[in-house]
Amino acid sequence: MLPLPHQPLQVAAVPSQRVPAREDEAGPWHTEAVCRRDEAGLFFAPSKEPTAARLAREEAAKRVCARCPVMVECREHALLQPEPYGVWGGLTAAERRVVLARRRRREVELKKAASAGQRIAAAG
Repeated sequence: MLPLPHQPLQVAAVPSQRVPAREDEAGPWHTEAVCRRDEAGLFFAPSKEPTAARLAREEAAKRVCARCPVMVECREHALLQPEPYGVWGGLTAAERRVVLARRRRREVELKKAASAGQRIAAAG
């Protein structure tokens, strides 16, 4: 059943066990995250969310990310974990999968180029 326009969407809570443990001299990066203040519900989909509602929610979450001082740290965390759900660092789960696939292809290409360079140097 679709929510009525005047009813807020119910969204899943941010999983507490997924909070990263990395700290630097200023403390954990996620303490500065804008999403921790009051908009965490935008970042994770409720079950059976209609496509139009999901796209609107993800765009709203990305707008929050765009003004976040730790967006880059958040994105890298989500890519390194890898986080399977939600909007992290301005990227959806599907967008993060694309980034990870591109990184893997780039690593393979660099390894191939390095081994080709070693063969050329050994032959020369």
